[in-house]
Amino acid sequence: MSWRSERIWIELLAGSRKTSNFCWAFILFLGSVGFLLVGISSYLGRNLISLFPSQQIIFFPQGIVMSFYGIAGLFISSYLGCTILWNVGSGYDRFDRKEGIVCIFRWGFPGKNRRILLRFLMKDIQSIRIEVKESIYARRVLYMEIRGRGSIPLTRTDENLTPREIEQKVAELAYFLRVPIEVF
Repeated sequence: MSWRSERIWIELLAGSRKTSNFCWAFILFLGSVGFLLVGISSYLGRNLISLFPSQQIIFFPQGIVMSFYGIAGLFISSYLGCTILWNVGSGYDRFDRKEGIVCIFRWGFPGKNRRILLRFLMKDIQSIRIEVKESIYARRVLYMEIRGRGSIPLTRTDENLTPREIEQKVAELAYFLRVPIEVF
């Protein structure tokens, strides 16, 4: 989502609050609870899940391994849930031709440096760079090259932009900033 005028360009970025992340966190949570219940039922000798009779699963080693997978999955699903709750990675890119300033803002994990704010002068922007890696998982990332500071990613690595969409975005941004385009 973006907003543009002749002098200001604001690009809003979605963070971790995506439907796919909600689905993966929920699926992982349910699977983890299932593994943990099967492991606990093998230890107790009771059927906590009616699909798996506890007599068929021996606590050592199968029950221990299933309990371990259940606990590990709960940790991973809680981590994913926290990134969704805190909306890690969301923010905005603001290009202001009137003031000659570029602001890049992102939300991180809670703590001292939760708010990430980078400011640059527009005259320090050398170019807009596209990095394209075509394979099973195509990766198309847009970077902004800053003089003396390196490159800063402007799109997420998991953002699935088509070649036409990324080309259009790069062309429009380079035209707006009046900088050249580099392709890698």
